[in-house]
Amino acid sequence: MKRRETLGIDLTAIIDIVFILLIFFIVSSVFKKEELALVLDLPSSNAKSIEVKEDEIFIELNKDSLAIKGIKVSFDSLEDNLKEIKDIKQTIVLRIDEKVEYKNVIKVLDLLQKYDLNNLALITKKEK
Repeated sequence: MKRRETLGIDLTAIIDIVFILLIFFIVSSVFKKEELALVLDLPSSNAKSIEVKEDEIFIELNKDSLAIKGIKVSFDSLEDNLKEIKDIKQTIVLRIDEKVEYKNVIKVLDLLQKYDLNNLALITKKEK
């Protein structure tokens, strides 16, 4: 009498494929650090460094453009975005190109002051 052996599904290959896909997606994913939209040439400084947190709002300003939270906007749109900020203790991180006209910096600072957003951090590159 021949005994029949029960065949089972070999899961080893499936598990290997799942782990390879998992590793692929972890390695190839972009980890979100900052919402940045503009390429800026930041001024140098010897100021102390700070820790940038995820919940901070980034405002970027270069010679031709303005961006908030990684989205290019106009000064009018910036004001609309600032109106929506409920927590006046919210940290606003300013990244300003060193070639920006002073009057544009003042426009941004005036808008921040208008909505009592006074918790500011200015980002510079470290002086060598």
